[in-house]
Order: sequence, then structure tokens, then C-alpha cells
Amino acid sequence: MTIINRIKRAGSLAGRLAAGTALGVGLFAAVAVTPDFALAQEVRQPGPAMWVVSDEDSTIYLFGTVHLLKPETQWRTPELDAALAEAAELWLEVPNVDDQAAAMPLIQQYGLNIGGAPISSLLTDEENAQLQAAAAAIGVPPQALEVMQPWLVGLQVSVAAMIRAGYDPASGVDTRLKASADEAGTPVRGFETIEQQFRFFHDLPQEIQLQFLRQSLATWEEADEMLDAMVELWAAGDVEGFEALVVDEMKNEWGELYDVLLTRRNADWAGQIQTLLEGSGTTFIAVGAAHLAGDDSVQSMLEDRGVTVTRR
Repeated sequence: MTIINRIKRAGSLAGRLAAGTALGVGLFAAVAVTPDFALAQEVRQPGPAMWVVSDEDSTIYLFGTVHLLKPETQWRTPELDAALAEAAELWLEVPNVDDQAAAMPLIQQYGLNIGGAPISSLLTDEENAQLQAAAAAIGVPPQALEVMQPWLVGLQVSVAAMIRAGYDPASGVDTRLKASADEAGTPVRGFETIEQQFRFFHDLPQEIQLQFLRQSLATWEEADEMLDAMVELWAAGDVEGFEALVVDEMKNEWGELYDVLLTRRNADWAGQIQTLLEGSGTTFIAVGAAHLAGDDSVQSMLEDRGVTVTRR
């Protein structure tokens, strides 16, 4: 059975979208607390896809990430390490990807709904039962979820499901790359701020937020198989398979969320990359893998602007 067929048996489109958000938005590390881990050292080929953009005096590497990974997942390759060693700067979605202290006041500002309708009043009896079960598994009092906006409850449930399946924000590619850059003294830049990423969800209509929450609840029990299949595609560098599984169906079935989380941001990042090309030197860019697959990917938008992008 192919990877794609296996994951389509494992869960619905809604479930794949909920899990796939971990490949497109970097907030997961900011809202989860996880234990230390031991990083696997063995190198596996082939590895995740990488692209390069260059001109006479600039080289920019593009690398797709997964924001949570199992500690034993092997993704480092000699080619990747060589590109990182060459780079004078590391660019991530946000520069302080693991800064929970910075995230907390933003959660209060954009994630809470003090005085508004409690979350349970917006859900069916079945959904509330699912939420109670998820809250118990997370170890969060149900009353704490009542004052959260639907998007934040959905994100908390998604993160908890991933952690329960063995995925760890501390093992995520962005977190590990930042740690390596900090150790080497390499400057870390960001396309966005944590506040901007919170606002992407906060500004969604309540109906879309509730859909995201329902997706997370409906797939709580099957997150492990869905994530394993998506990560397998990513780790093998199967961009086409990943595109068909995650990006295309998100675009076809969830247009508004796709537009907010991917299309608009990709366009903004393509513009920032063009500005980087006007300078000189070598830059390594690592963003969620969903941003580097499909017709609306960062690479496609760069090519529409006349910039040549080459798969390495």
C-alpha cells in the first residue's frame, strides 16, 4: 500500500488538514512544553527536499521543515550540513521559534475570550465529550479551555495529540536549526513575528476557527498514523506526494484557511527573498514544508517574478 493510500485510510481530509498545519505554521513549539531528548546521529539518504536561488553574488537555500518530529527521525544529510555551514544567516518563519515566554502574553491577548461564550456552548454534545476526553489526556482542566477562542483550543488539542504520538517540539527542525545557529554564532532572522502568527488564527472567522477545532477533536485518536505518513513523504523528499496529500486538498476543500496560512504568507516571503537577493552572501531559509509545495509555493511565486529556483 502506498503512503498516500495508507494515510487516506487513516483519516479524513479534515484530519489531514489538522495534522498538516504542523507543517505550515510554526506556533506549535510556542504553545507546548516537552521533555529533553537525545538526537539521533545516523544519516539517512535521501533527505528532505532543498532548493537554491542564486545570482552573481548571492546564494539562498530553501528547506522545508516539520515543526514537531519524533526524536529518532533522521533528516540531516551531508548536503544539508554543507549548506548550513556555508550560510552567513539562518532565516526561519519566526526568529524566536521556541520562546514560550514571549508567547504567553500573546496567548492572553489573542487566544482568550474572557466574558464571551464558553467553548462548550459552541459545540455539540458529541464534540464536548471529545473535548472532555482530550482535556483529560492533556492534563488541562476543562474550565481552562472554556475561556479560550476556538482556534487556540484546536491548536492545543492538535499539539497534545502529536506529543502523545511521540512528536516533540524540541525535536522539530526549526528548533534544532536555531540551536545549531546559536551555538555557531550565526544570526537568526525571521519572516514574521510570533504575534503575526497568532493573529493569522485570531483573525479567522469564528466558523473557520470552529472547523479547525472540530478537525482536531475528530482526529485525536488517529494523529500518529497520519503524521507518520506525512513525515515519511517529507523525509524522503517526495514533494509531489506531499503536495497531493496535504497542499492540494487543503486548497480545494479549505480555500480561506489555505489562503490565510499559505498563499498570502508565501507571497510576502517571496518579496522578502527578492530583497535578500539584492544583497550578497549565502543565506539558509527553513520554513514549514507546506510553503514549499504546490502551485502557490514560495518557489512558484519567485519564478513568477522572474527568479530561477533549482531543486538540489
